[in-house]
Amino acid sequence: MEVILREDIESLGTRGEVVKVAAGYARNFLLPKRLAVAATDSNRKIVEQERQAHLRKEARLTGEAQELAKLVGAVTINIVRKAGENDQLFGSVTAGDIADALAAQKYSIERRKIQLDEPIRALGEHKVAIKLHREVTAEITVNVTREA
Repeated sequence: MEVILREDIESLGTRGEVVKVAAGYARNFLLPKRLAVAATDSNRKIVEQERQAHLRKEARLTGEAQELAKLVGAVTINIVRKAGENDQLFGSVTAGDIADALAAQKYSIERRKIQLDEPIRALGEHKVAIKLHREVTAEITVNVTREA
């Protein structure tokens, strides 16, 4: 059965693409979840219009994310924590802590967008990536200092 994808599906293809799938997969999964529509002429026109609207929206969001990346790229965050003798923190600095510090500087960024492989556990200056959009990533400096 041929269907037109309405969303990007990793194992099948991208939005607007016509793919051939098993009838049961289309009937029981793709069509009820509105991930695809049957490949008719009228549906092709509708999906093409949706795809064009999605591309315009995506371009606008990418532009906004690039502007925000320029602003956020110059930001340095200072976080004060208790630390031991050899610069090891009691606890750690997490993505939530960084998001709170950004919010204090009037930047509204979700903690899920902050790319920390593991929490920061040492004093010093650390570079942290923030994924603002699928294609746009900014890098901020997080300076962890010892509490007096």
